Amino acid sequence: MEPRKLSTGSVFTAWWPLAASWLMMGLELPLVSAVVARLVDPSIQLAAYGGIVFPISLLIEAPIIMILTASTALCKDWDSFAKLRRFTLATAVILTGIHLLIAATPLFDFVVGRLIDAPMAIREPARIGLLIMTPWTAAIAYRRFLQGVLIRFGRSRLVGVGTAVRLAAILVFLATGYLNRWSGIVTATVAVAAGVTVEAIFAILVSRPVLRGPLRNAKPMSQALTLRKLLAFYVPLAATPLVVIFAQPLASAAMSRMPNPIDSLAVWPVLAGFLFTFRSVGFAYNEVVVLSLETPDPDRALPRFTIGLAAAVTTILFLIAATPAARLWFENVSGLPPDLVAVGASAIWIGVVMPGLSVFQALFMGKLVHAHRTRAVTEAVFVYIAVTAVILAIGVRNGTVTGIYFGQLAMVSGNACQTFWLWFRGRRLGRTLPAEVLAETVVPVEAWKESKL
Repeated sequence: MEPRKLSTGSVFTAWWPLAASWLMMGLELPLVSAVVARLVDPSIQLAAYGGIVFPISLLIEAPIIMILTASTALCKDWDSFAKLRRFTLATAVILTGIHLLIAATPLFDFVVGRLIDAPMAIREPARIGLLIMTPWTAAIAYRRFLQGVLIRFGRSRLVGVGTAVRLAAILVFLATGYLNRWSGIVTATVAVAAGVTVEAIFAILVSRPVLRGPLRNAKPMSQALTLRKLLAFYVPLAATPLVVIFAQPLASAAMSRMPNPIDSLAVWPVLAGFLFTFRSVGFAYNEVVVLSLETPDPDRALPRFTIGLAAAVTTILFLIAATPAARLWFENVSGLPPDLVAVGASAIWIGVVMPGLSVFQALFMGKLVHAHRTRAVTEAVFVYIAVTAVILAIGVRNGTVTGIYFGQLAMVSGNACQTFWLWFRGRRLGRTLPAEVLAETVVPVEAWKESKL
C-alpha cells in the first residue's frame, strides 16, 4: 500500500507535542527569574545566573544539543541506536569534566574574571551556581538522545509529557528555595539541575517499550552507520549550537563593557527567556521537517505550514510589545524593579522578528540535515557569530548606549543573516527522496496520528 501524502494537518499533528515541550521549556527561565527577583539582592543574583552561570553552562553543553536531531535522523535500527548511544555517553562524560574544570579550579577566575570581565559582585555567586549545575550536561545529553528515538517512532507526545514532568520538578524546587529563603543563585541552579535530571529519568522509563519493540525489530539498514559517517554527519551539527551559544557569553562580555552593565545583565535572562518562549515553536519544527521530508510529496504542506506558523507567532509577539502586556510581564510576572521594567519593555521591540526567523531557520536547516549537508548548517552559524560580534564591538566602541539594546540588536541581525545563508545553501536541494531510498526510510504519516501515550 502506497503511503499517504503529507498534509498540513499531519505536520501539525507531529509538531504540536514538540512545540508544547519547547513552550514549557521556554517558561523555565522566566519562572526562575521571577522567583530569584523576589529573593534577596535580586539584581546581583539575576546577573550571576543569567549573565554567567546559564551562558557558560549552555556553552559547555552545546556540542551535545544537536544529538536530538541526530537521533531522530539516524536511529533507524538497533545497530545505529547502539553506536549513537555510545557516542552520546562518551561525549557527555567529556563535557561534564570540562564543566568541573571551569567550576572547581582556578580556570573559573580566568574565564569569568579575565575573559568575561564580570563585575566583582557577581563572581562568587556564579561560582556556586556553576558547581551546582554540574549534572546538567549529562542529563540533557541522554534525554535528548532518547527523545530523538521517541520522535522517530511516533511517540513525540511523550516528549511533551517529559517536559511537563521537568517543569513540575522545577516548580517544586523553586517553591522550596523561596519558602526557605535560599539565595537566588542556589534556588535557580538547584531547580534547573534537578528538573533536567528528573526529565532524563522519565525519558529512560518511557523509551523502554520503543527500544524493546519497534526499534529492536526494525529492519537493519542496508548501509551500516560507521563512526566515520557518524562524525561526518554530527560534527558540523555539533558546531552549530556551540557557535550560536558562544554568542551568549560574548554578549555578556560586551555588555559588561557598556554603560549600566548590572542592569543589562539582570534584564538579559528575563528578556531572553521571554523571547525564547516564542522562538521555541520554531525550534520544535526542525525534527518535524526532517521526518516530513521522508514522506511522499511534502512540497505543499511544509511551505504552507511554515508561513502560517511564522506569521502567527510574530503577530502575537508584536501585539504584546505594542500593548501594556509587555510591561505587565516584566513587572508583575518577572518581578523586575520599575527601572528594569522600562529597559526590558523597550528592548523587546528589537526582538519582535526573532520568532519568525526561527521558524524559517528550522525549515531550511531541516532540509539540509535531511540531505546530510550539515556543513552548510555550520557555515550559517559562523555567519551568525561574525555579524553578532561586529555589532557588539560597535556597541562597546560607542560607549553611550545601555548594553542590552546593542546585545539584542546583535542577536537579531546575526539570526537574520544566518537564516538567509541557510536558505541560500539549500535552495537547490531536491525536495523529495529518490524512490529506492524512500522505500527504505519512509516514515508513515499514520505513525504520527496513531501514536499513543
